[in-house]
Amino acid sequence: MTAADRFRAAVDSRDTTALEALFTEDVRLYSPVKFTPFEGRPMVLGLFGVLLRTFEDFSYVGQYAGTAETSVDGTVSPSEVLLFRATVNGKAIHGIDLLHYAEDGRIKEFTVMVRPQSAVHALGEERPHTGRIRALRQRGEAA
Repeated sequence: MTAADRFRAAVDSRDTTALEALFTEDVRLYSPVKFTPFEGRPMVLGLFGVLLRTFEDFSYVGQYAGTAETSVDGTVSPSEVLLFRATVNGKAIHGIDLLHYAEDGRIKEFTVMVRPQSAVHALGEERPHTGRIRALRQRGEAA
């Protein structure tokens, strides 16, 4: 089973413990609703906890593998793109998760892109169960 397969299985089962083992300690997550990345495994796992509750009817619908430059240092690393569809606040969204792997096969960089633009706004909206995002915003860590 590849890292992408294990990632997909963890997301499908909403298992943040399984996700933890897949991320490097210094993982960076680039979100469509924030200009700067979320950095570090604890921050990224906290965000995933929120995202897994926010997305409705989430499913991966495709996958591509190759290599790509990372955002942090421009090094080329093995990478995979996972295509997904979901619903957020009643709005259908399409998106991709771009995974960059470290030498040990764990995820070192993660970029999320979604469409349409209204989906980005839906992701950024406050919902009653997004207290973690609200706390991050209050500390100036989220846009």
